[in-house]
Amino acid sequence: MPTAKCKICKKDFYAKPNWLKRGFGKYCSLKCSQEGRRKGKNIKCHICGKNTYKTPKAIKGSKSKKYFCGKSCQTIWRNSIIFVGKNHSNWKGGEFTYKNVLAKSSAPKVCMLCEENDKRVLVAHHIDKNRKNNRLKNLTWLCFNCHFLVHQYKKEENRLKFNLKKAHRGAAIVQ
Repeated sequence: MPTAKCKICKKDFYAKPNWLKRGFGKYCSLKCSQEGRRKGKNIKCHICGKNTYKTPKAIKGSKSKKYFCGKSCQTIWRNSIIFVGKNHSNWKGGEFTYKNVLAKSSAPKVCMLCEENDKRVLVAHHIDKNRKNNRLKNLTWLCFNCHFLVHQYKKEENRLKFNLKKAHRGAAIVQ
């Protein structure tokens, strides 16, 4: 009875003579045979540190040379390190963040001129008309109609400034 030693687990197993003649009989089981065909490496995940198997093609094709155990770890890396701010494909110089600044503030979502509170018609307005000045003190809510009027008529712009001063004085008295 010819026996052979498994290349993977080094266990002795029975191999038919014709298997050995043809160059087969290297592995004791299907599991060891599959393990013997693997050419890649076990690499630690860049985020969680878990060991993960990567094929030679995956290792060669990585531009960053960082490897991940799955899509969730890769997404964490991409969204927290790589595609943030200027590196993001939708980055437009940071000029358009004013809507988020105003929405996240405690400023009431009400038009400063007509006191309309329907959120569907409210827009953020730059008080000094400088779109790059996105400080909260320079932003206020206006409805579409009042926003147009403020940009077209000096009288409406002055009315807005008066209402803002009145609102700031009222806030100072409450505090």
